[in-house]
Amino acid sequence: MITKLSSLKTTFSGIDFSKYNSHVSEFVQEFSSRANKEGKFLNWVNLPAEQLKRLDDIYSMASDLKSQTGASKLSVMGIGGSKHTVEHMLGINGLNISGESILFYSDVDSISWARYLSKLGGDVLSSNYLIASKSGSTFETKDGFLRIKKMLEDAYIAKGNSLDEAKKLASKHFIAVTDKNAEKSELRRTSIEEKWLGDLFIHDDVGGRFSAFDDHALFTLAFAGMKKEDMASMLRSAMEVSELSLTADLDINDALKEGIFWANAKLNGIEASVHQYMGSMFENTVYWHAQMQNESVKDTLKQIAKVPDAMHHSAEAHFNPANKLVFALTVPLDNGVCKSNAEAYIGALSKSYEVTGAFFMESVETSELGLTPEAAGAVTQLRAFATCYQEIVEAVMQNKALPEVLDSVLQPHVEFYKKNLKGGVVVPGRIG
Repeated sequence: MITKLSSLKTTFSGIDFSKYNSHVSEFVQEFSSRANKEGKFLNWVNLPAEQLKRLDDIYSMASDLKSQTGASKLSVMGIGGSKHTVEHMLGINGLNISGESILFYSDVDSISWARYLSKLGGDVLSSNYLIASKSGSTFETKDGFLRIKKMLEDAYIAKGNSLDEAKKLASKHFIAVTDKNAEKSELRRTSIEEKWLGDLFIHDDVGGRFSAFDDHALFTLAFAGMKKEDMASMLRSAMEVSELSLTADLDINDALKEGIFWANAKLNGIEASVHQYMGSMFENTVYWHAQMQNESVKDTLKQIAKVPDAMHHSAEAHFNPANKLVFALTVPLDNGVCKSNAEAYIGALSKSYEVTGAFFMESVETSELGLTPEAAGAVTQLRAFATCYQEIVEAVMQNKALPEVLDSVLQPHVEFYKKNLKGGVVVPGRIG
C-alpha cells in the first residue's frame, strides 16, 4: 500500500479539488501512458531507480578523479540543466556552502572568465573538470572547455613536460558527461580518444531541467562529499514520489494536486503566479525552478524567488488588490535556534496569502545544513511531475487533444538563437 510522504507535507487553500475528481484517472493515464517510453522524454520518471544500481561506479569514479590528479576541486562546465540542477542539489543537500570543493563556469565573456580563474587562484591544476553537454558541441560549454584545456597543457609544459606529456597529464583532469553514443557526441569522441576517466553519460529522453538525478548531478554530489547511503536514501525517496505521482488517489498524489492548482489558476484567467522558497539553501533552487517554468510551461509570468529578502520588495505587487495572483511557499521545518521567529514569519506569509488568493505550502524536513536526503529527493521529483501535470490538466479540462510528446518536456524554440549563433562569425572555443 502506498502512503503519503513523511518528508514533505503539502497543504492547500482557496481551491476546490472536487470538480477535478472525475478526471483524476484520465490525468494519471495520460501521464503513465507516456512515462519511460522511448521518445517521450519522460525517462526521468524511473531514473532514480536506475541510478541506485550505479552508485558504486559513480563514487569510484569521483575517488579516482581526485587521486589521479591530486586536485581537490571540481569545476562543472555546462549550461542550463547541466548547471542549475547541480547547484540546486548541492544547495538543498547542504554541500559546498562556501564553494570549497565545487566551482562553476558557464559564461563566454572575458570578465566572467577572469573571475572564474581568480576563484582558482590562477592555478588551473588545482581543479578537475566535469564537462557536461549532451551533444558535446554546446557553444558556451565548448568555449570554456577548450580554453581550460589549453591552459592545463601550458601549465604542465611550464613544469618541464613535453607537449605530448602535457596533453596526457591535462587529460587526467577531465571527465565527460554526454551522450553514450560516440557517433552523436563530439565530446564522447574526445573523451575516448584522449583516454579520459570514466563512463558518465546523459540518459536518453531526460531533458536538462529534469536531470537532477542524472550523472552530472550525482557525480558532483559524490565529489562534494555526500555520503553514499544518503544519496541512496534521496534516490529511493524520489522513486517513491514517482510511484505516488502515478496513482489515481488524489489524497496522496501531491504532484497532481500541485499541477491542478496551477492549471486551475490559468483556467480561471489568472495568468500571474508566485512560488517562493524560504532560506539560503534554496538560493539556486530558484534558478532551476525558473528554468523549469520558462522551458516547460513556456511563459515568464510566474515569479520565483527566495524569501525573506525578496518579500518586502514584492509585497507591494502581491498584496495590491488590483493584482490577481495565486501563491505557493516552500518552507523548511525549523528545529534550530531560530525556530520561533521562523515559524512566526511563515505564519504571517501563509495568513496573508490565504486571504489574497489560492495558496499552497510545502513543508520539508531538514537536517543540519539543508534538507534531509529524503526531502531533497521528494521535492525535486515532485517539481518535475507537477510541471508536466499542469499541461495535462489544462488540456483535458478544455477538451484539447494532447500532443504525442508533451510540450512541457520539449524546447523547440531554443533553436532560434542557436541558428543565429551558428551563422555568425564567433568560433566556439577560439583562444584569443
